[in-house]
Amino acid sequence: MLTPDCPIETDRLLLRPFTPDDHDALFDIQRRADVARYLYWEPRRAEEMPDVLAKRISRSCIRSEGDGLALAVVRRDTGALVGDLLVFWVSREHRLGEIGYVFHPDHGGQGFATEAAEVALRLGFEGLGLHRMIGRLDARNVRSARLLERLGMRREAHFVENEYVKGEWTDEVVYAMVETEWRATRARDDTRVSRAPTP
Repeated sequence: MLTPDCPIETDRLLLRPFTPDDHDALFDIQRRADVARYLYWEPRRAEEMPDVLAKRISRSCIRSEGDGLALAVVRRDTGALVGDLLVFWVSREHRLGEIGYVFHPDHGGQGFATEAAEVALRLGFEGLGLHRMIGRLDARNVRSARLLERLGMRREAHFVENEYVKGEWTDEVVYAMVETEWRATRARDDTRVSRAPTP
C-alpha cells in the first residue's frame, strides 16, 4: 500500500492529490492537440472533464495490484498546475510498476517533468518496494524518450506497429529500470552533492 505524505516537495515543485479546484488548469492541459498527439485519447472536450478529474481525484493512494496514484504537479513559485504524474502498480508477483506523465507545453524545457518523474520512481522503488519500473510511449514521442533517458532508464524494446491508435498503426517503445539501478543512480547523485563546493 502507498499513501504518500503530501504535498511532496522538490526543489521547484509540489506534488499533491488532485482536487475539484484543478478542473480549469487540467482542462487547459488536456484540451490541447499537441498534448494528446501521442496519447490514446483525443484532446478533451469540456463535457469530458468532470469524469477525467474525478478519476484523478479517486487515485489518491495505491492499495493493491492494478491501482494507480495520480498527483498534480504544481510550481512552488507561482502555484500553477503544470502537469499530471501517474504511478501504477502493475504486478504484485513481479513487483512491477509503471510511470506516466502529461505536462503543459508552455512549461516545457525547464526540467519540471524530469524533476517530477524522479519522484514517481522513488515512490515506486522506495514506497512500494518494486523491483522494476517501466515507461511506455509512442516511438515518435522523442521528448518523452529523452526524459526517461535522463532518469537513467534503459530503452529495452521497440515494438513495430503493435497498436492501432487514432486510425493509424503506431510503434511503441518501452524503457525500464530495476531497483539496483535506481539505488546506484541515487548513490551517484548523493556523491555528487557531497563533493559540491561549499559556497
